Amino acid sequence: MPDVIFNGPEGRLEGRYHHSKQPNAPIALMLHPHPQHGGTMNNKVVYTLFHAYVRQGFSVLRFNFRGVGRSQGSFDRGEGELSDAASALDWLQSYNQSAAACWIAGFSFGAWIGMQLLMRRPEISSFVSVAPPANMYDFSFLAPCPSSGLIVQGDKDDVVPETAVSKLVTKLSSQRGITIDYRVVPGAGHYFQDEMEVLESHVNDYLGKAMAADETKSAAR
Repeated sequence: MPDVIFNGPEGRLEGRYHHSKQPNAPIALMLHPHPQHGGTMNNKVVYTLFHAYVRQGFSVLRFNFRGVGRSQGSFDRGEGELSDAASALDWLQSYNQSAAACWIAGFSFGAWIGMQLLMRRPEISSFVSVAPPANMYDFSFLAPCPSSGLIVQGDKDDVVPETAVSKLVTKLSSQRGITIDYRVVPGAGHYFQDEMEVLESHVNDYLGKAMAADETKSAAR
């Protein structure tokens, strides 16, 4: 899993990249939690998401937003971080020009950034959002939400209440053609400290089913 450095809007960005050996492998970009609250690409939830995609045969990139680790720049209230994510996706696509699909995944603040990127990049076909901070940030830009995806939330989260995420899921699920697979993890707090294996199993299950469905569609063509 090589370290990578690539150009972002405010200087170099630091990442970790896994390149799949499968031809035309799908790609996925991982986004970490809030930089001002200790969020980095090595966060355990982000690390777990990263390896779930690796196991499903994706080429996967996780990276540090500006001002985190060896990434240059300073925190920009989400606007600059969205630009960072777009640059990271550009870099990932440049090395995988024949990718079969493109996914985005994020945790907390990273989930908010990821959903914004989803609206701006039509090539993103699906998403995984863990504890999207629906109580802190406005998600009304998801109108309409351009793709289906998985949202995972702990019912003991004292940072992002489950009720706030449930309202977001209900709103998204009411949109035509959109299916949100919403999975609530009993006993899990915001960081899933003792429930990481359960989180991992939900993501593995969702990705496995999605990849199998894509293979079925491809075979039917």
